[in-house]
Amino acid sequence: MARDVLVLNGPNLNLLGTREPGVYGAATLADVELACREKAGSLGLAMEFRQSNHEGDLVDWIHEAGRRKAGVVINPGAYTHTSIALHDAIKGTGVPLIEVHLSNVHARESFRHHSFVSPVASGVIVGLGPRGYLLALDAIAAILAD
Repeated sequence: MARDVLVLNGPNLNLLGTREPGVYGAATLADVELACREKAGSLGLAMEFRQSNHEGDLVDWIHEAGRRKAGVVINPGAYTHTSIALHDAIKGTGVPLIEVHLSNVHARESFRHHSFVSPVASGVIVGLGPRGYLLALDAIAAILAD
């Protein structure tokens, strides 16, 4: 199987470092990308790191991953709780996918407790900050190796 991975980031993640640092931390998305690049390299993964505030972009990128037989690490942001389209794209392509959230969504507002992504994800990591992305890369590397 392919050894490449798309790390996808949904809406407002471009604001990391300035948006609610008490919830999301001080690391910027560029900081997260750098850490992911280093981790992916150590795992022998070819990684692409992307962010969009547009649901359709994320859907298109999941379709692309399916065609490429790539793994996906995704922080869908608010689309986690609203997007049947992401659910259907993941389910329809069958991509191995790890869902990541910087904050513990289960300790926050009740509307954040439901995920349309989790039921079709290979795994879910929440509440570990940027480290969650690195753990997700470990997981997706293991899945791709199987």
